[in-house]
Order: sequence, then structure tokens, then C-alpha cells
Amino acid sequence: MKQASRIEILERLKDHIKDPTTELVYQTPFELLIAVVLSAQATDVSVNKATKPLFAIANTPEQILALGLDKLKEHIRTIGLYNSKAANIMKTCQLLVDKYNGEVPENFDQLIELPGVGRKTANVILNTAFGWPTIAVDTHIFRVCNRTRFAPGKNVEEVEQKLLKVVPDEYKINCHHWLILHGRYTCIARKPRCGSCVIEDLCEYKDKVYPET
Repeated sequence: MKQASRIEILERLKDHIKDPTTELVYQTPFELLIAVVLSAQATDVSVNKATKPLFAIANTPEQILALGLDKLKEHIRTIGLYNSKAANIMKTCQLLVDKYNGEVPENFDQLIELPGVGRKTANVILNTAFGWPTIAVDTHIFRVCNRTRFAPGKNVEEVEQKLLKVVPDEYKINCHHWLILHGRYTCIARKPRCGSCVIEDLCEYKDKVYPET
């Protein structure tokens, strides 16, 4: 794809998506961290339903630790893989208390050392909580970038590095949100909604899908 087309795509997504931010509900970097850890293989809607009552009683590492593993599991049991996620959250909270005075570190290498935190989660925290121009790549963004040929790659890290290379600096802070929301609501996995897509004419996907007339 030509760079001019990429910039036009970003401009159209910018105009189309007026509130480019996460759909996870949070108030602090720690709440966002817990929500993103829980969101792996789960919907933002299901995470928000679980975290609302949880954060009402425990929204710091110290409070989560005081809550205990069993009660934490009760709060997140509606979320897939809740047993392993609960264990990772407890370990992460202990590390945050022991090493960072209960604060979420604003550092990629320190973030990925936390149990349950990978590249995507670390990049989401840095971008959304701290305003860094990072681009987290999840399944939606991986699909959109390969399908449209905006930034094709064989794996998420390859797509991430390609995006960091081809996306101009002024778009990087919001690029993750534009692409994920486009993938979640328009360029969906099984049957993309090409007929209502604002970048359809710029997309290089050869098997476009249109509603039957």
C-alpha cells in the first residue's frame, strides 16, 4: 500500500471515530491494568460488568491483596480463564507493592515483567494511561492491517513494528484505537461490512463482502 493511501485511511478514521479511546471503564492506571489483563479472550463489556463492583471495593494493589484470591475469583468468575487471571493479578499486585510502591510503572520493560502482562497490554497501558505514542496490536488490529494491506505481517509483533514505521508521528497516539474500533465494528472477522466502510475504496482486500440487494 502506498503511504498516501495510509494517511488518507488514518484521516478518514479520524473523522469517522470521534472518541478514539478504550471501551474499558477505568479511572486510574492500575484499574486499566487490571481491566486489560482481564480482557484477554474476553469482551470489554464482560470485563466492565465484573470490574465495576470489584473496583468499588478494591482498586489498588493493596486492596486487591487484602481482598484475597478467593474473593477476587468471585468477582471475575464470569470472565474466561478467571482462575489463571486471578492468580496473575495477585502476583502482579504483590510485585507492584514490593517494587513500585503500589504504582504502575511507566516503563515497557518493567510492565512486561508483571505476570499476565505481554507486549499488547504494556503498550495499551503506556498509550492509554500515560499518553505514549505506542501501538498495541491485538487480533482486531492484526486482521485489519493484513486484510487491508495497511501494515501486513506474519505475527502481531511484526505488524506492530510495521505500524510504528509507516504511521506518521502525529497519528500514533490514536492509531491503536482507530484500528481496533474499525476492526470491532466494521472490518469484523467473518463477514466484513465493506458496504458501510469509510475506507472501502482504499482497502486492498480482494474478497470484499457487500450486502445482498
